[in-house]
Amino acid sequence: MKRKTARKPSTFFPRKRLGQHFLIDKNAMEKIVRVADLDPADVILEIGPGRGEMTMLLAQKSQRVMAVEIDRVLASQLVDKTASLRNVEVICGDALKVDLEAMSRHTEKRMKVVANLPYQISTPLLMRLVSFRCLFSSMVLMLQKEVALRAVAKRNTKAYGSLSVLLQVYTTPTIEMLLPPNCFFPRPKVDSALVRFLVHKTPKIKIDDEQALWRVVRAAFGHRRKTLKNALKSILPEARFSEEVGRAMENVKIDPTRRAETLSLEEFARLTDGLRPYLSSLGSGS
Repeated sequence: MKRKTARKPSTFFPRKRLGQHFLIDKNAMEKIVRVADLDPADVILEIGPGRGEMTMLLAQKSQRVMAVEIDRVLASQLVDKTASLRNVEVICGDALKVDLEAMSRHTEKRMKVVANLPYQISTPLLMRLVSFRCLFSSMVLMLQKEVALRAVAKRNTKAYGSLSVLLQVYTTPTIEMLLPPNCFFPRPKVDSALVRFLVHKTPKIKIDDEQALWRVVRAAFGHRRKTLKNALKSILPEARFSEEVGRAMENVKIDPTRRAETLSLEEFARLTDGLRPYLSSLGSGS
């Protein structure tokens, strides 16, 4: 198939402070729609619609598109562009703050997310989407390649970290496509990747205390070169990290001298269960 030429928009001025890099490759847009696997009953949450080319494609394939755009100028232009489409709603707002639960009331099905994420907020936005995962069945996200590799990383690899664990507990991420900088305007300095996240209705591992799990995972990876015993001192201060706590780890078959990148999802769950009494005694702060 002949690749369609990606042309730079002529009447458009992206804002650097918003990290705007707009997808201009038509083949890539069509691939995103295919990966999203849409049907006429789907409700789509599109984050960062930009000039609306993807919005128009999504509207053709789904029941409803709710497009969240932080840039007031772009949001206004998109309202005009989609004025003839009754199934598109443009929301001018910050995706890190908008009321996602209110949006979900438009459908009995879980929504699907399609987004070309601003790279400087991709990690906090990913974690926010995971926090509201009950609202979504899948997420098809354009990410910086480095973040995408972290999302799919396996244990005992350099890219495996807290983001890997927390995403893989609740989703199955798959890299669907890599894109070079010339697929965007303006061109970013890094390669990009399209990642599909299948969101599970229940976590892959048994979790009794989700907040405790997140605290343990983040603390364990906070100092990658340190053993678990030393890395976890940020949430279990040295005065509290007694032989008793070490025995608690060993009781759940986790060697305190291991490092975070060696632990599987199931082992992080066991580690959290073993440390929960000590975490709760320290309060909610980490």
